[in-house]
Amino acid sequence: MTDKPLTTQSGAPVLDNQNSKTAGARGPVLLEDVHLVEKLAHFNRERVPERVVHAKGAGAYGYFEVTHPVAQYTKAKFLSEVGKQTEVFIRFSTVAGERGAADTERDPRGFAVKLYTEDGNYDIVGNNTPVFFIRDPLKFPDFIHTQKRNPATNLKDPNAIWDFWSLSPESLHQVTILFSDRGTPRTLRNMHGFGSHTFQWVNDKGEAVWVKYHFKTEQGIDNFTREEAIRVAGEDPDYHTRDLYEAIEQGDYPAWKVYVQIMPLEDAVTYKFDPFDVTKVWHYEDYPLIPIGRMVLNRNPENYFAEVEQAAFSPANIVPGIGFSPDKMLQGRLFAYSDAHRYRIGTNYNLLPVNRPHATKAQNYQRDGAMRFDNNGGRSVNYEPNSFHGPVQSDAAKGYQLPVSGVAAEHAYASDDHYTQPGDLYRLLSAEEQDHLIDNIVHAMKGVDETILRRQIDHFTKADATYGQRVAKGLGIAIDVTN
Repeated sequence: MTDKPLTTQSGAPVLDNQNSKTAGARGPVLLEDVHLVEKLAHFNRERVPERVVHAKGAGAYGYFEVTHPVAQYTKAKFLSEVGKQTEVFIRFSTVAGERGAADTERDPRGFAVKLYTEDGNYDIVGNNTPVFFIRDPLKFPDFIHTQKRNPATNLKDPNAIWDFWSLSPESLHQVTILFSDRGTPRTLRNMHGFGSHTFQWVNDKGEAVWVKYHFKTEQGIDNFTREEAIRVAGEDPDYHTRDLYEAIEQGDYPAWKVYVQIMPLEDAVTYKFDPFDVTKVWHYEDYPLIPIGRMVLNRNPENYFAEVEQAAFSPANIVPGIGFSPDKMLQGRLFAYSDAHRYRIGTNYNLLPVNRPHATKAQNYQRDGAMRFDNNGGRSVNYEPNSFHGPVQSDAAKGYQLPVSGVAAEHAYASDDHYTQPGDLYRLLSAEEQDHLIDNIVHAMKGVDETILRRQIDHFTKADATYGQRVAKGLGIAIDVTN
């Protein structure tokens, strides 16, 4: 027995939720059955467009706690003192897969962190890899098209995938990571996270440094083999989503230690790799990991659609003490992420509970728009400057002013060394990990056009001769090993 009446969206009570209103027992359904019309109309609109990338994901709430002082580097308040805790929401996701894809498919994993700080929300939108396939946002739509379905067959297209990668040698570093065991993490809890891009920290004196974020799992790295990942995809395609939810429900809270690498501004000019090239890493021996905190997930969402599906992250969401870098991919994402959210869930997406600030209040002159569900600013003025004590600009937001100069043109990156770091990575892998890497690549490249195969094998060989030779042998392709 319940004392809660079923109502329409307008709050009117519903007489019958089992039988449509018809003209007689066998007559046609009447349009005046407003409950039926409303119910079907809403049902037709229950799915917002899925994300073009990162379509399938899992999320949870938790906290970030500062464990080491870093105020000498940044004035960000959430990092101001040891022991300070900030609420977080994290969304993990596959990148190329559709919303119905299996969790264990070979794919990078999105690792997006929203910190609800007292200065507003700060989003660190990264992956479980420290690098990416490309370094210029102009190439991003083309890259993602190759990861989706062929426009004629509507099937995944290995020719398109490997054709693009073989014509974009900057992808080799990420390809090597993707086809290693880390391309199929056992759980979302058993993988590292990275901010990937270079960011800027600014202290209260206006001094700046370059910074990269690293989230190191306390659960330890653990990965599936290719065969295990395929088996689990068939047995439980939602394996990662289930594992994260159940672990938190059972009190087995996943945690990550958080580190940064810090580079003085002047080092960016002379470093051996362009520090803003997201296909490269900074070597630990040059810029060692500095511990700053610990992140723990301890609360599951109450409603998946409201909190995980509609969660919206953007690297444009920063707070005082944080700044951007000239990383081209980062610069492109500053626009693309928020633009995608406005298209997918509406111009007022930041008013949704999961997206709005939790430790402060948004105050601005943005009004109206579809699904504006708060009081729309009430009686307050909607322009600035004004004489009515509305919110005003603040010097607290002032960051480091990076000097720039040069000719406005389509500049390529100065370095085309796409092979040193992938080669170093290959040689760093254990013999077993190398075996798995070669087997995974060979399996993924079977059936690809031989011209594309040879082009890609040439990239593997330039990174490490043995790397290329083993892939060629696995594919049954003879190559000249004398050069």
